[in-house]
Amino acid sequence: MLNITNNSLHEKVDLSRYKAGQKVFHKKYYKYFNRFLKFFALFGVVVLFLPWTQTISGTGSVTTLGPEQRPQTIQSVIPGQINKWYVNEGDFVNKGDTILHITEVKDEYFDPSLIERTGDQVRAKSNSLNSYDQKLSALNTQLAALREERELKLEQAKNKLEQARLKTKSDSIDLEAAKTNLNIAETQFNRTKLLQQEGLKAMTDVEEKKLKLQETQAKLISQENKLMASRNDIINARIEINRTKAEYSDKISKTISERSSAQSGRFDAEAEVSKLQNAYTNYEMRKDLYYVRAPQDGYINKAIKAGIGETFKEGEKLVNIMPASYDLAVETYVKPLDLPLLHKGEKVRVRFDGWPAIVFSGWPNVSYGTYGAKVVAIENFISPNGKYRVLLAPDEEDHPWPTALRVGSGANTLALLEDVPIWYEIWRHLNGFPPNYYKPESENSESK
Repeated sequence: MLNITNNSLHEKVDLSRYKAGQKVFHKKYYKYFNRFLKFFALFGVVVLFLPWTQTISGTGSVTTLGPEQRPQTIQSVIPGQINKWYVNEGDFVNKGDTILHITEVKDEYFDPSLIERTGDQVRAKSNSLNSYDQKLSALNTQLAALREERELKLEQAKNKLEQARLKTKSDSIDLEAAKTNLNIAETQFNRTKLLQQEGLKAMTDVEEKKLKLQETQAKLISQENKLMASRNDIINARIEINRTKAEYSDKISKTISERSSAQSGRFDAEAEVSKLQNAYTNYEMRKDLYYVRAPQDGYINKAIKAGIGETFKEGEKLVNIMPASYDLAVETYVKPLDLPLLHKGEKVRVRFDGWPAIVFSGWPNVSYGTYGAKVVAIENFISPNGKYRVLLAPDEEDHPWPTALRVGSGANTLALLEDVPIWYEIWRHLNGFPPNYYKPESENSESK
């Protein structure tokens, strides 16, 4: 009752006469309540000094430990058109199995005999290359023959020069002999003439000596002519040597020029053959690319490009495949404020979506349904969501992760830090302080 009147009802009516009043109006319940408050306060004080494990919480998903073990998409390096599917979604494929067959969409590859025609071109150019080789061999033989012939001609011309020199030497000796004979003939003519004047010789003797003198003079002039002719032969021999050198130099230069032209043509043919062989190999490899094959053992998850006759560009995603063998891991994201507190090898507790769990963040030992993990990688660049990515691997010292766990499942993580009293953790949260910064003991020992 509100007791808003001046007539006090409790003063006129004694409620202790009733059973309900007898049960309520007594002093003992104050003792129980005070005792309860004392025990509760004592229990609260004790709880404040209990150990509490500081943790860093994060959210993420299940992934694989190795990059090659994660789900991937298969692309085609060439544009094409889907012609036939060989698998269905959910099928298991081995490495190298054909997934689908595609056909060409570019007009320069439409010819079904493109590879054979390119092979014919390669063989034709190869034959042209052999012809150039034969021509080079013939020119080299011709060049060697010209050089040998030049040596023989020069040797012949040098022999003629030597002969002309010897003949000139012989003629010069004959000239000196003719001069000597002329002097003798003049002396004999003068002596005979003097004796004739003295009457000791006849006039016929004088005429005979005069005739002999004239013959000697004629021989001298003839010998001088021979000497001049011999000297001209020397000059002609030298001219012949120079002419031979010039002639064969011209012939050899022409042959070398023809050989250089043949070599240039051979190089062009060789480059063309190499280019055609490259095109031939590319066409063969392109033909092999018409069959899209599985890069590794796995399961076909989803056909991104479906249907028959659908076209696509190079690099477009065609089908999604999940590797058959993989090592599970968890990628979680933590706040930049908590990143300095994480280190490689640190223990982490993980709760997976779909698995029942009872989690006490401060008492991981009494939690149920969590699994052990350790930090194996910490990303050094912030992710688009404003947090840093941390990769976790299963802890070998803890019980194994569920076998039915699949890649992509959600996961919540708790990184275990220092043990502090509960009162300190409450005070830290009230003041908005971060967890205590520390380094694991292993790192401290290594630094020491």
